[in-house]
Amino acid sequence: MGQSRVREEGTRRRGPRAASDLGWDESLYGDASGHVPGSRRAPDDEQDGPEGGGSGARRAGPGGGRRSGPRRRAKRGRRRIGRWIALCLSVLILGTAGAGYLYYEHLNNNIRKGERSSADSDVKKSAPNAAGQTPLNVLLIGSDSRNSKANLKLGGSKQSVGAKPLADVQMLLHVSADRKNASVVSVPRDTKVDIPPCTDPESGEKFGATRDLINTTLGRGGPGCTLATWQELTGVYIDHWMMVDFAGVVSMADAIGGAEVCVRDNVYDGPKPGVPGGSGLRLEKGTWPVQGEQALQWLRTRHAFESDFGRSKAQHMYMNSVIRKLKEQNAFTDTGQLMDLAETATESLQVSEEVGTVKKLFELGMTLKDVPTDRIAMLTMPRIPDPANPNAHVLPAPDEADRLWEMLREDVPVDGKEPTSEPKPEPKDAAAEPSDIGIMVRNGTGVNGPPAPRRAAAVTGLLAGKGFTGARADATPETARRTQVLFPSADLEGDAHAAAKALGIPTSAVRKSTEVSGVTLIVGADWRTGDTFPKPESAGPPKNTETVMGDNDKACMDIYAPYRF
Repeated sequence: MGQSRVREEGTRRRGPRAASDLGWDESLYGDASGHVPGSRRAPDDEQDGPEGGGSGARRAGPGGGRRSGPRRRAKRGRRRIGRWIALCLSVLILGTAGAGYLYYEHLNNNIRKGERSSADSDVKKSAPNAAGQTPLNVLLIGSDSRNSKANLKLGGSKQSVGAKPLADVQMLLHVSADRKNASVVSVPRDTKVDIPPCTDPESGEKFGATRDLINTTLGRGGPGCTLATWQELTGVYIDHWMMVDFAGVVSMADAIGGAEVCVRDNVYDGPKPGVPGGSGLRLEKGTWPVQGEQALQWLRTRHAFESDFGRSKAQHMYMNSVIRKLKEQNAFTDTGQLMDLAETATESLQVSEEVGTVKKLFELGMTLKDVPTDRIAMLTMPRIPDPANPNAHVLPAPDEADRLWEMLREDVPVDGKEPTSEPKPEPKDAAAEPSDIGIMVRNGTGVNGPPAPRRAAAVTGLLAGKGFTGARADATPETARRTQVLFPSADLEGDAHAAAKALGIPTSAVRKSTEVSGVTLIVGADWRTGDTFPKPESAGPPKNTETVMGDNDKACMDIYAPYRF
């Protein structure tokens, strides 16, 4: 039995010869005897004999004790095998790590990046809430560029090649600070807006301020000018932009595997007398999966959906369907599908430079992972006809659009549902006695006009009546749409919450700020009069718009009669 084992161990020295059969360089792993370069070769009297048995024994020392040859050779064989296993594992690990790194770099090199903003802006990023969280705002842009063979094949004419692209699809994705709700707001491409001065980051060409259609901004300084125009229109700080063209839409739709859409009648969006063009979309009545070029047709259809507003609604339906599908397939956690999507996304998208790595794009994508579909609202900007061209252009509706922008600025859900965030923990620092708490009260009511007279003094009196005798009116100029209680450090957090509770101000209005030196109450435009803090105005989406909720899998598009068959 022992001799048999020795012969088996001996046969394993043929491994290095097998390496040459695979085309490997044997000098990297060992010679035919199994010796690895750089390692100590065993003395001659320890080498195996012709049968692998060697001399069979050697003296162990005085007394003539003998050690079993087979046992020693078995140990040498096991050590040799161990070295081979370690070497193979090292090659495998290093090879895998290297391949992973190279693939990561490959994805990073796919990404096309651009300047975040092409204009100066005084719009500030939202302040963190009490938990230190901030909302996320991303501008999604669809370019109609025909300046590539792939894009020209998918839509447009040869005459459009070389023309500056238009931002025909523009949507703002807003994810709440607590990542529990989200909204997508579209602005129609034919909306007349004020466009700020922009500089093209590639050519250096400067464009002066003007008033024009919002889709022209892409040709006046790239996506950064579109972002700057949105900030001026809404007052919302936009963190990033992402842009895709026709070919990119087709690639992304294929990578996702399509999404279901619904039409109430048979539809063909083709040319009609006096109305040339059309997306080419052809579907029979019912619910159908669309992907690739057909998905692009759905997203571009305007005439059959009656208007740009109908097209925006159809785009929202498609996006909601995609999100539902990704969640149902666990695509946010499925490594294989994530890799496929990452490959396509990095090839199809152009993004603002601060999110121009795979890691940052992945983190950006994960923001929607935990948002329930019944808390995703998609809508179009409330609008009115432009008196100068009522049949072609629109303007933001003065009241309802302003209300929508304010809801986004203040991170108020537009779906009308109560916040789903968990109750905030009690401040670690216990509040002092009311009479020992110093509070500065400022009048910030003058947002859209003059401030309410002596408002800071009136609220200071309310605090004093509740025992906060250390409250003082502060004449520092301030404007705030919503009332807020600020504190500079953790040791004053309890005091700030105590003051807010005494006046009935919600805890969501209490936050840490480095701009104050003590507890500071800023009375906002939402509390211009009265001794009782008002209840929040009714939530829900503004009027004069269309809203599609993410969990509505029954949504279906109406078809304009001339395009039915």
